[in-house]
Amino acid sequence: MKKSKFIQSSILLLIGGFLTKVLGMLGKIVLTRKIGTLGMGLYSLLMPTFMLFLSISGMGLSTALNVLIATDKYNNKNLLITSLFLSFLVNFLIAIVILFGGNWIVNSLLHEKILYYPLLSILFVLPFISVSNIFRSYFFAKERMLPHVFSNILEDLWKLLLIFFFMNLFLGSMEQALTFLMMTNILCEFSSIVIFLFCFPKFHLQKEDFYLKKDTIKAIFKISIPTTLSRLIGSITYFLEPVILTTILLKLGYSKNNIITEYGIINGYVLPLLMLPSFFTGAISQALMPIISKYYHKKDYAYVKRKLKQAICLSILIGLSYSTICYFYHPELLQFLYQTKEGSSYILFLIPIFFFYYLESPLLTTLQAMNKAKLNLRISFINFLIRTILLAIFTSLSIGMYGLLIALSINILFTVIYAFYKVEQSLHF
Repeated sequence: MKKSKFIQSSILLLIGGFLTKVLGMLGKIVLTRKIGTLGMGLYSLLMPTFMLFLSISGMGLSTALNVLIATDKYNNKNLLITSLFLSFLVNFLIAIVILFGGNWIVNSLLHEKILYYPLLSILFVLPFISVSNIFRSYFFAKERMLPHVFSNILEDLWKLLLIFFFMNLFLGSMEQALTFLMMTNILCEFSSIVIFLFCFPKFHLQKEDFYLKKDTIKAIFKISIPTTLSRLIGSITYFLEPVILTTILLKLGYSKNNIITEYGIINGYVLPLLMLPSFFTGAISQALMPIISKYYHKKDYAYVKRKLKQAICLSILIGLSYSTICYFYHPELLQFLYQTKEGSSYILFLIPIFFFYYLESPLLTTLQAMNKAKLNLRISFINFLIRTILLAIFTSLSIGMYGLLIALSINILFTVIYAFYKVEQSLHF
């Protein structure tokens, strides 16, 4: 029974992941053709800041709920209500920071004042994403994948339609276009929230469900705080990436337009193409999360190891197959998807490394599901030091964007090797 449940969840997530990846790729293609390489470069400059605030906003609550609900030890209604309260409190504080610090962020850190209103729009988007993720975690923990799959498909469909039909109205100003692009997330996330509310079982709420219980908050924080810090470190790394890159390259004499264009090529064309199979490994990892949480808690380590080995083997097969295709046909893929061959040399450089990247998701998810949030925090902190220091060193060597690619490659290798070592230690392979 538990085997068939895992297989059903994996297949459903794979199908849903494939559809959302296709829709997401179509949306990316339409977007890049409408706003161009320069627009993608500006969007890429803003995204690390968005991801930083998103990490703080989420507080690791979705991961905590996924683990706690799967163990069946707590009042699920109280867990959800407590998480929503904590989320709204954090989002309120973030809104204050963006309102009073937005000018400094875009002028002093991003060096691009055109990003002020797109940055400001983030404060309206974050609450919707937070609520959606909290509801999503409930269905993951209950191994009910259909609401998640359906909501993701609808989100990407809405985004594609909004970009395709309405983006032209805002192309007179890149500032307006990027602001509109950020604001599309509101409608997308709201549609997910409606779906989740419709799919929830009929809860009979009682007064005690609304109490903020010390034990519940403590259990949430035990997982969410290390998870948040881990994601926060990753987001800070991502946030500092364009700051360090643009600061050093500008001092070395590179033009701002060249930096933005090349950075846009890497983030708009190269990385999305290389990360295309991640929906497979992501779907496998999502199906693994509640399974490992439940059976690791029951001390059924043999079953946990068996499922993890299956996930790793599938990820290796996917990574090897796609890496081979990408190596021989990357110019054709770039031309077909983006109507350009820019970024071909970057792809050839990264292909050998990205074979290992596809193993990251199942390994880190396994550590998270085994309640090893502090270990993930340690990995994130070491990654932060490695990537930030190496980015500054290699970028200073006047090798352009290859400084970024080298730092990224070493970061991926370290994460996979160290995570595998710690999983092997925990499960005694």
